[in-house]
Amino acid sequence: QAARFRIFPSRSCLSAPRTMDVDYDEDEGSKPTTSRKIKGRGAEDDDRYAGKAGKFERLAHDDDEAGPARSIEGWVIVASGVHEEAQEDDVFEAYAEFGDIKNLHLNLDRRTGFVKGYAFIEFETKTEAAKAIKGLDGQVLLDQKMTVGWAFTKPSAGARRRR
Repeated sequence: QAARFRIFPSRSCLSAPRTMDVDYDEDEGSKPTTSRKIKGRGAEDDDRYAGKAGKFERLAHDDDEAGPARSIEGWVIVASGVHEEAQEDDVFEAYAEFGDIKNLHLNLDRRTGFVKGYAFIEFETKTEAAKAIKGLDGQVLLDQKMTVGWAFTKPSAGARRRR
């Protein structure tokens, strides 16, 4: 884009007015014309994930085979098929003979007040939890057959997603 400007001389100069061509696009050759500034996260390269900051901790695996996974405090099993009128004491007594129970969750339906049909039982050791699964899977509690298994399991090595 070129523009024409008239330059008027000072009063002391008696010459005729001159014209001068000015090109405004000369300086813009150094800047790319198609780029625009991007704002926000990820707009510029930063070293936020460089070095130690980009390394995230992972839980140590006992072994690479699939099986039960330990929770933070113990080994959790889930019992489904718990009778809707079962009390916490009924479930506790049935599982206490296999080991020391650290925690027991028997969830209730808010609307009816009855048991939802499952319970989470946490044991201190893996052997106690395994004995409870083996001893009570398929057994009857208050005229209803229960299914007992591990609440948390590790995926097999082939199914584990790696990044």
